[in-house]
Amino acid sequence: MLADHKLLIAALGGVKEIGKNMYFIQYNQDIVVIDCGSKFPDENLPGIDLIVPDFTYLLENQDKVKALIVTHGHEDHIGGIPYLLKQINIPVYGTKLTIELIKIKVKEHGILHNAEFHIIDANSTVHAGTIQASFFTTVHSIPDCLGIFFQTPEGNVVHTGDFKFDMSPVSGPYPDLHRMAEIGKRGVKVLLSESTNAERPGFTPSERLVGGHILDAFARAKQQVFISTFASNVNRVQQVIDAAVETGRKLVLLGRSMINVVSVAKELGFLSMPEDLLIEAEETEKFPAEKIAVLCTGSQGEPMAALSRLANSMHRKIEILPGDTVIIAAGAIPGNERNLAQVIDNLYVLGAQVIYGSGSSTGMHVSGHGSQEELKLMLTLMKPQYLIPVHGEFRMLYQHRLLAESVGIPNENVFIVHNGDTIQIEEGRASLGPKVPSGNSLVDGLMTGDVGNIVLRDRKKLSSDGMLIIVTTLSKDEKHMLAMPEVISRGFVFVKDSEVLMNQIRETIMSTVNQLTETEMSQWSLIKQMLKDNVGRFIYSQTKRRPMILPIIIEI
Repeated sequence: MLADHKLLIAALGGVKEIGKNMYFIQYNQDIVVIDCGSKFPDENLPGIDLIVPDFTYLLENQDKVKALIVTHGHEDHIGGIPYLLKQINIPVYGTKLTIELIKIKVKEHGILHNAEFHIIDANSTVHAGTIQASFFTTVHSIPDCLGIFFQTPEGNVVHTGDFKFDMSPVSGPYPDLHRMAEIGKRGVKVLLSESTNAERPGFTPSERLVGGHILDAFARAKQQVFISTFASNVNRVQQVIDAAVETGRKLVLLGRSMINVVSVAKELGFLSMPEDLLIEAEETEKFPAEKIAVLCTGSQGEPMAALSRLANSMHRKIEILPGDTVIIAAGAIPGNERNLAQVIDNLYVLGAQVIYGSGSSTGMHVSGHGSQEELKLMLTLMKPQYLIPVHGEFRMLYQHRLLAESVGIPNENVFIVHNGDTIQIEEGRASLGPKVPSGNSLVDGLMTGDVGNIVLRDRKKLSSDGMLIIVTTLSKDEKHMLAMPEVISRGFVFVKDSEVLMNQIRETIMSTVNQLTETEMSQWSLIKQMLKDNVGRFIYSQTKRRPMILPIIIEI
């Protein structure tokens, strides 16, 4: 039981990892949740569609959860919200773009009618019992972002959200340095600050620099232009729109998330474009190739995204032809490099001219996260007594600690925590508190939490060595075999090329059943286990492989 009259701060996701950000602060009977994101699985989680945070602690204390405040509309901050709202009906606070993007997700899950949304801005205040939240404007790679300033009886807490100090953004507003400095003057007990680019020296370049490179590539392209970026990078999308207009090209949108985000952002005034700019993919045949631009999803090499289907010549309505230009205007998220490399290879096979890679090499992508000098600037403005680096892998959090030391924050006042650790503030002092449940909740299809370690172990075994199904027919009374056992291979060996091995497996099955019959063993569970053990040992001795063995016994 967590003690009363202490301020507790914890991460349920978002520390020592990139993705599924989720944090909470608690004072007495009041809990405020910050963000609820998701991340995509790697090859170690076969069949898993999505990873969201473990909500156990919030479910156990749902009567105390007063609000969910969302800093911005990226997947790693909003992707888990539908799964949380299915279990806890709490009010959700966010800016107008953020809320509209959340509504799209919640509607897909069929729970929009039950959800409670509140639109906030930099001038709003949210009261959650003993906790009061106000906000300040930040700049990131999606518009309408906020940092959060919490006032509690044990001191003030700031969560920066994702940010960079871009002083010439593609579209306003500018980062509110005056408000940040004012908060710093009022006193910040604890700062939770993002750490994604803590290893990068200097300042992150302005998003505005990308626009000139996109326009230049559009102008030089002799045929169709395909450009892929994150759908949520609305400022990047605006620069693609501007380049299409400037070069007289019609624009095609491919990918559900791209179409959804552009529709919402245009309706809310975050995107501007001529009414006749957008056309459908099937209309491209009416225009010369040099008058077509295609904006699509798939910049991370996702197998089912639009760019991957184009690269594999699997899109039904449009294709990439030799001489077309393909621009990948995004950096690869760690773990996606292999998929993206395969897509790029396939594009070259099609004869496309491919422009990819972030940084100065192409100028087609800049990060939305602040680099070292910006992290130090945030620390200098906020002047926190304590720092909790968040949103980053361990090396990034560690580097953030070194940056904090360089601006005067003592090493012992920086807490690098695990998901589930709590930092408790009592009588003005911070210390490591009790752990709360945390971890990954795995989403498979529409189901959450029903895929555990045993299921994953079976899936990995199936993916590595395949399956062998053994069908044995026994007499009901005497338990003698009535027919030759049938052996079905799925992903283990090709039966027609392995007849000798399959015959040896059948002999092992018959020997095992006969041995059990002689000892008058008649329990099905024991017969199945012996078949699995004996056949498994034989197969390993012959192949050094361990397929999943599934015995089926039919009594007649």
